[in-house]
Amino acid sequence: MSATPIAARHKGFNRAEIVDQNFNEFVQLWQGEVRAKPREYDPVLPGSALDVQGFRDLLESQLISRHLDLMARVLRVQNKVFYTIGSSGHEGNAMVARLTRHTDPAFLHYRSGGFMAERFRKLPGMDPVMDSALSFAASKQDPASGGRHKVWGSKPLWVLPQTSTIASHLPKALGTAVAIEQGRRIGHQLPIPEDSIAICSFGDASSNHATAQTAFNAAAWTAYQKLPAPVLFVCEDNGIGISVKTPGGWVANNFRHRPGLDYFFADGLDLAEGYAQVQHAVEHCRSTRRPTFLHLKTTRIMGHAGTDFEIEWRSIEELVSVEASDPLLRSAAIALQSGLYGKDELLALNETIRKRCFAAAEEADRSPKLERLDDVMAPLAPYTPEKVKAEAERTDYQGKRVAVFGGEEKLPEKQPPRHLAVQINQALHDVMAKYPETLLFGEDVAQKGGVYTVTKGLFKAFKGNRVFNTLLDETIILGLAQGYANMGMLPLPEIQYLAYFHNACDQIRGEAASLQFFSNNQYRNPLVMRVASLGYQRGFGGHFHNDNSIAALRDIPGLVVGCPSRGDDAATMLRTLTALAKVDGRVCAYLEPIALYMAKDLYENGDGQWQFAYPAPGEAMPLGEGRVYREDASDLVIFTFGNGVPMALRSVRAIEQDLGWKVRVVDLRWLAPLNDAFIAAQAKSAKRILVLDEGRKSAGVGEGVITAVVEAGFGSTPLERVVGADTYTPLAGAAFLVLPGDAEVVTAAKKLASRK
Repeated sequence: MSATPIAARHKGFNRAEIVDQNFNEFVQLWQGEVRAKPREYDPVLPGSALDVQGFRDLLESQLISRHLDLMARVLRVQNKVFYTIGSSGHEGNAMVARLTRHTDPAFLHYRSGGFMAERFRKLPGMDPVMDSALSFAASKQDPASGGRHKVWGSKPLWVLPQTSTIASHLPKALGTAVAIEQGRRIGHQLPIPEDSIAICSFGDASSNHATAQTAFNAAAWTAYQKLPAPVLFVCEDNGIGISVKTPGGWVANNFRHRPGLDYFFADGLDLAEGYAQVQHAVEHCRSTRRPTFLHLKTTRIMGHAGTDFEIEWRSIEELVSVEASDPLLRSAAIALQSGLYGKDELLALNETIRKRCFAAAEEADRSPKLERLDDVMAPLAPYTPEKVKAEAERTDYQGKRVAVFGGEEKLPEKQPPRHLAVQINQALHDVMAKYPETLLFGEDVAQKGGVYTVTKGLFKAFKGNRVFNTLLDETIILGLAQGYANMGMLPLPEIQYLAYFHNACDQIRGEAASLQFFSNNQYRNPLVMRVASLGYQRGFGGHFHNDNSIAALRDIPGLVVGCPSRGDDAATMLRTLTALAKVDGRVCAYLEPIALYMAKDLYENGDGQWQFAYPAPGEAMPLGEGRVYREDASDLVIFTFGNGVPMALRSVRAIEQDLGWKVRVVDLRWLAPLNDAFIAAQAKSAKRILVLDEGRKSAGVGEGVITAVVEAGFGSTPLERVVGADTYTPLAGAAFLVLPGDAEVVTAAKKLASRK
């Protein structure tokens, strides 16, 4: 090919410049036979499934994608562009866009320029060049992310913005495919046609990642049970991951014979050859509703990104060979061979698109940028208190409640005071009666009713379409939750123990909680993740059933974390959490203290003082509102949460008896965001402060409480902290050596008393 004379001149040449010149030189030197020009809807070449109009559109989409890449390489050094991971060599993914609908949700990796350029054709009046240029320039006017990241995304085109680089978007793509079918089963009105499919693209290197593998496994697990899961996994195989080569034949051999995952191959380097192959895969996925794996052959031109100087680690001969496989050269040959374009006409088209991309980039550079912190953070954690309050207190579903609970006389607010596990269960029944689009799922939550019977009866009340067990995989549980949220449902995924959440943390940190931010609040992941949490339980021992590390949750931007210590609070908190999800699209974590599930007594066995009346509908707990025991007491104020609340209340008896103090106990209830103003208000009148945090000394909730106290100007108030040790929780009685107890609280108070 014509790449050789240019590339051979000097190995130090700019490879982007060489690739660009290769196209022009290839066209100028082309000597092939020209066929009679076909009509608009004839095959572009004999035997091809691609017609003339389709080819013209795809060629233009390929050229747009290529010149956006070239523009980015040139203007990055001028500080006008801030992203150089390109799509060159992957332009064949435009075929996937053409053969699918704009209402097929798409979860794309970063080499999707061709796909996006082609999908923009699906709706009139949209401009792939300008929209992309605004994103490259981090412009505030970027319609995808508002300048927060270079993402491929579009609300009207159902391309959900991804920042994923290593397959973390595959579980939610599968979840969306499952949700399309689930919505129909529960009578939920989907925002897209019922025969839609979910599209998910990724590279050959990413296909090896554990998160990808869990999605493939779950897809096959679903298909094995003959449950529909219309997801089109598009593996764009360019044979390399940054600098690590994929063994030849690995993708095909790894996926061709996987049960439950239907394999198709398509040549993404050749539009005439690959079009029918892609079409076959898409039609199969849509008609069979089965997980489909499309192995799309691509190549990688110009390196991983602008900072990847391939000449430093690849031979010139290898680079020349890669550049000679450029799909745009094959498209140019088709254009010339078919008689659709003459040489001058094709070169003119190439130059027109080049100028269009550079002009758009220059205009984008002049557009407004994000310059205020408030603007940056605006879509991260939207909160409309009055609307949330109204939704949480809404009571127009009383008839459904009566039916669910089995009669007016059996309504939970008419029952005697009960303990935490029962009232969470009652609150879940309430929420599912209120929201018919609510789904509750996880490991063992259905017929068994959960490990601690917290979900008992829900399966019977709401049937398997709304309450169901999943496979044992927290990553998929949270991926499903995001899929259901994408389709307008309200998911309540259960993570069986807090320690298990850490296996799948990125599904919340990198995916669910980031979507509002990176889509400029155009897309949301409303969900409430229930997690059996914290320490002190005696039924199961050891770290994995007594995990009290909340740092990984509190560090996630925008995540709401609530932790009730008593049953009535659990009900009113859950109402607010679901309202936050419904109204503001928030991602929420609901931490249920395992050791308090069955707790009925506070001071002595049989006193029943840790059972409470169920709050009637219409009562809800405002976000950030704590509970204060003995507001008028100020000799000592104890800040705590979860298991620490009854512990503190028990300790108060001894403290007041030994020291003669009046002690106030403050239950934070909301752990993220911490209500600094509430903490400061409680600290203001305190003569002494004690922070009781069962978590570890390092990175615990207590650190946030102390920071709020100090920053409010009360750092001179005598203060002590009672916390757990910086260790994992051991088995049996040794667990209570690393967790704070009543005696430690009393000792800390006496230590404060000894200060002058």
